[in-house]
Amino acid sequence: MTITAQHPHPLRFGAAYYPEYQPSLDLERDLDLMRAAHFNVIRVGESVWSTWERRDTPVTALAATGNLLSIQPAVIRQHPKILPTLRMSTCPPIAVDRLIGLANVSPNLVKCMEEGNFPKRMSVSKADEQLGKISAIIKKMADPDIFVWLGRATPATETEIHRAATIVADRLCGALTNPIIRNAQEKRQLAAIKAWLEQRGYSESSERNFETMAAGTFSFRLNVPAKLEDGKNVNIPIDAVIMPKSARVGDYPIFFEAKSAGDFTNTNKRRKEEAKKIVQLRTTYGAKVKFNQFLCGYFNPGYLGYEASDGIDWVWEHRIDDLAKFGI
Repeated sequence: MTITAQHPHPLRFGAAYYPEYQPSLDLERDLDLMRAAHFNVIRVGESVWSTWERRDTPVTALAATGNLLSIQPAVIRQHPKILPTLRMSTCPPIAVDRLIGLANVSPNLVKCMEEGNFPKRMSVSKADEQLGKISAIIKKMADPDIFVWLGRATPATETEIHRAATIVADRLCGALTNPIIRNAQEKRQLAAIKAWLEQRGYSESSERNFETMAAGTFSFRLNVPAKLEDGKNVNIPIDAVIMPKSARVGDYPIFFEAKSAGDFTNTNKRRKEEAKKIVQLRTTYGAKVKFNQFLCGYFNPGYLGYEASDGIDWVWEHRIDDLAKFGI
């Protein structure tokens, strides 16, 4: 793909740009540098076009399945790229791992089809057997508020099909972009914590063992070892680990998890993850472990109430000075 910008000079001047190979990406900086160098053409996507190429659209998926009236194993097998659309057509939309569990099918089959492929070593008969289970789940959970023609005698109108395809397309876009946005938000949140701490004389530590961190230091994305109920060891990723200046020998640092949410819809699943973390930490290190959250976005009173009942406190990003109330 070649992107060309308007430029007063007729000569095309630019370079191939491979952000996918960079260990860390600063797109705004790179674009500023290109602009300063008077680039007017950039070549991108040459080596990763297979991941950028357009997938089958919801309209294609609806047409292949008779507007969701005929979700046959053979159809899914012949059009594997429609599987993401079918997952987004249910109420609620089904994540990949959730579909594998609900249908009790091969993870390799589903993950291959998510990439638009079909497992080469799987026989057609076995695939159709498992695709039949997927088909049954999709039919049972198809969203009646979107596919309003399901269960009625009259066929779908063009307006209804267009509306349904638009809603499913929006869900697909959200499924792809939400993790990207969430990761960017987390990066920004940790940068805000770092700036706040450094203004107060804290320094970032390279120490990866939280128990030996010096007072007045902090670290990001640290793995904290813990034990499960069955005695197995597990590493718990912690976003921000802060050892207060007032800490004494034997004190534990304060743990913070950076969380952001663009709406209220997906916080319950994450609440369970946090409750699991605090249980594992306290089982291993006792009740004096402090596990908290640094929040940005939409977290309703119900969510916060559950967190409080689990012994998890929080700081809002727009009230970052509340970190001082933790003795930091």
